[in-house]
Amino acid sequence: MEEAVAIIGGAEAGRHLKMHGLDNLGSIHWNLSAAALYQEAITRREGIVTAGGALTVSTGVHTGRSPNDKFIVDSPSVHNNIDWGSINKPVKAEVFELLHQRVSAYLQGRDVFVQDCFAGADPKYRLNVRVVTESAWANLFAQNMFIRPSKEQRVDFNPEFTILHVPGLLARGLDDGLNSETFVIVDFDRKMVLVGGTNYAGEIKKSIFGILNYLLPDQNVMPMHCSANVGKDGDAAIFFGLSGTGKTTLSADSTRTLIGDDEHGWSDGGIFNFEGGCYAKVINLSEEAEPDIFSTTQRFGTVLENVVFDPATRELDLFDKTLTENTRACYPLEFMANASDTGLANHPDNIVLLTADAFGVLPPISKLTPEQAMYHFLSGYTAKVAGTEKGLGSQPEATFSTCFGAPFMPRRPTVYGEMLRERLSKHKGSCWLVNTGWSGGSAGDGAQRIKIAHTRAMLRAALNGSLASVAMTSDNCFGLNIPEQCPDIPADILQPRKAWKDVKKYDVIASDLCVRFSNNFKQFEAGVSKDILAAGIHRV
Repeated sequence: MEEAVAIIGGAEAGRHLKMHGLDNLGSIHWNLSAAALYQEAITRREGIVTAGGALTVSTGVHTGRSPNDKFIVDSPSVHNNIDWGSINKPVKAEVFELLHQRVSAYLQGRDVFVQDCFAGADPKYRLNVRVVTESAWANLFAQNMFIRPSKEQRVDFNPEFTILHVPGLLARGLDDGLNSETFVIVDFDRKMVLVGGTNYAGEIKKSIFGILNYLLPDQNVMPMHCSANVGKDGDAAIFFGLSGTGKTTLSADSTRTLIGDDEHGWSDGGIFNFEGGCYAKVINLSEEAEPDIFSTTQRFGTVLENVVFDPATRELDLFDKTLTENTRACYPLEFMANASDTGLANHPDNIVLLTADAFGVLPPISKLTPEQAMYHFLSGYTAKVAGTEKGLGSQPEATFSTCFGAPFMPRRPTVYGEMLRERLSKHKGSCWLVNTGWSGGSAGDGAQRIKIAHTRAMLRAALNGSLASVAMTSDNCFGLNIPEQCPDIPADILQPRKAWKDVKKYDVIASDLCVRFSNNFKQFEAGVSKDILAAGIHRV
């Protein structure tokens, strides 16, 4: 890991932050190393070092994203390009200005921590990001998650976007033109993000992801909420999927090189990682099932969010959901033994759409035609897993999240959908729909999730070409092509209906899900071609 350069206090540091409207600050801790940030975090009682060496912190009431508190400043430069609605909510520039002034006043006399980072492994599309935080641990989070410049690159670092992260500052809700005390506001004109009222550090990374999702299409780069890896022969694969679908777990394959676990771009030259780290869900994580990710929870430099530990021994209990089911580990990409040194790969040979089907009726794996791929990409069916968002109940909730990342996509879905269609047509990759959810019944009815080992075996067969020559059976309900056999997988597992004891109940639930697909896709019907509509799910 590149050793960070520290500038602590002084006029030089102060001058650099005046450009962001920050003045009369306390000590300014600039680009501290992980060890120095550990020391500051412990001294300030922000976190505790666990037995393995990781720094664990509690984020309080906010243990996940706050989607209702996320806004974009509505200005003439972006107005016609944003898909305004319940996800991309507009806010007036005056509101941003008021809160920016309040942030500046709040930070006067307070110590701050600054990280200068890159977002984007490809230098052609890289974004210079400055993250200013009031806590040391959140600054370590930023250092882990983004790409760390060299000492030389930091000398003349010019930030293109800046995040001001102030969890201790609460908004006034409706009086400020907001929904609550929490705020996450992006201003594309000011090139700044304000985050307040929440300690959940995921808001930092997701804000930058949303910014890149807005900027990159204008550079003919498709931004993607996906993980990616590459085989020994250079065959790349990308994995779309929301939190809880196994995106991070399945891309961490010891036989393949990990490009990244969450956010990538697809340019004319291939794919590239946006980040320099991983932000993995670790609830119920076992060393046996996921040894690589487990190892990161036991080492110095990892930040653990809301993970329970024994106060006497400080040993972790990764199965304890007392604080939240959305427990997280944030660590540098190089903590994974098979991580890529470059964050770059060729055009993907395989595209995997991951879903956690809470109803337990979708097949564990099926091969999609290009038209079906477009349909399911726009649909983005999955299940919200408890705890990934504030206010979500204890039971999984079936949902459709456009492009498998609707909360982070500022532009209209068809912008990203058309970019996928163009790339599928040009580069001829195979596309697979993989269900990592339930089998033999619905969630909450005593059914079990599909074993990780089974999913890995099916993916291995898909990626190495073993399924290319296998006979396929068309599913009568969803119109999906299901392999009749797969190495190391019992045949009845491949056919979801056969896994149910009560097949009549399966038929009822499957038919209901078909209706959900059909109703959801009505929003896209006017903007897609007839061949994509024909490839969709229509049974009523």
